[in-house]
Amino acid sequence: MNKAQLIETVSIKAGVSRKEAGDVLESFEKLVIERLKGGQELTLTGFGTFSARERKARQGVNPQNPSEKITIPTVVVPKFKAGKTLKDALKK
Repeated sequence: MNKAQLIETVSIKAGVSRKEAGDVLESFEKLVIERLKGGQELTLTGFGTFSARERKARQGVNPQNPSEKITIPTVVVPKFKAGKTLKDALKK
């Protein structure tokens, strides 16, 4: 399912226009990004938790020249931890 299909499905299930569903989805995306950039978590009880995590710098291999070592810098990556309700729904 892509973003357009998600907007269409949400608009049908919620009984709102596609424009309203799109606006809500876009607002949610912006909110998650703002929270993660600020070093905060966003928890949807039962569904899961969005958080940002720092991946430490490490040594890697240059794929164009395997004998050359390169340093991969520290980077902040998004993380999602599924909640109990979501996990239980997938088990059944």
